[in-house]
Amino acid sequence: CGAFFCFELTCTIFAHRTRLTDLNEIDFQLFLWLMSGMAAIVFVALQFVKAGYGIFRTPSWGWTVPNKVAWVLMEAPVFLVMLLLWNRSDAGCSLPALLFFLLFQLHYFQRSFIFPFLLRGKSRMPISIVAMGVVFNVLNGCMQAGGLFYFPPEAYAEGWGYLSHAWVWAGILLFFLGMAVNIHSDRVIRRLRQPGDTAHYLPAGGMYRYVTSANYLGELLEWTGFALAAHTAAAWVFVLWTAANLIPRAAAIHHRYREEFGQAVGNRKRIIPYIY
Repeated sequence: CGAFFCFELTCTIFAHRTRLTDLNEIDFQLFLWLMSGMAAIVFVALQFVKAGYGIFRTPSWGWTVPNKVAWVLMEAPVFLVMLLLWNRSDAGCSLPALLFFLLFQLHYFQRSFIFPFLLRGKSRMPISIVAMGVVFNVLNGCMQAGGLFYFPPEAYAEGWGYLSHAWVWAGILLFFLGMAVNIHSDRVIRRLRQPGDTAHYLPAGGMYRYVTSANYLGELLEWTGFALAAHTAAAWVFVLWTAANLIPRAAAIHHRYREEFGQAVGNRKRIIPYIY
């Protein structure tokens, strides 16, 4: 619901604009503040409501679609929005914007067109969750495109020189580390069940030795690295949204595992090794 509310507010602000290029920086900054405020609201809401997909899906969430279809429908919009807005911008192949655009697209290509088709079983996702995911991803595509192509940091004018900063490469390294953790953790989860099996199992191996939501840890590392390297306010707002969405869910999953598997969970934390 938060994503829909933010979408409505954003449409109201931008109603008199016809293209992203018609926006001014004040509009864009207001958009970022709205997204940040909604992230805070979502974080609080998820302390009380468990998003109804995966282990927490219940009939009360309404009609469902197959997981493969759901993930493509949810993740592909941000990939397409970013591609469209890059094409309509003046960024072209200029660095460093092109590099960060390609990193962003790499994640969402894997998430939209590879990950869904690796899923096993016949799990389903509520259409309401899919719709909220689509709305957020469209907004995020506009947000990241704005930060990279339309209102980039002044330092981007350095071109290749921007890439000489150590913290840029530290961020890129963290991005790929997070992606590796995320992909490996998803692979661990897929291998827990045999075809037709619907039971729940406690993931083990990889970063699951340290946290119960290693896949979420990977995603949080990815976008923190991306924000560190890209150095845009929009990227940091995305980190805020990622944390607001995944940290409460990781806590809920940890609690559920404690109930189901007891001492087998051991000393594992929720999402951040040794800390939380």
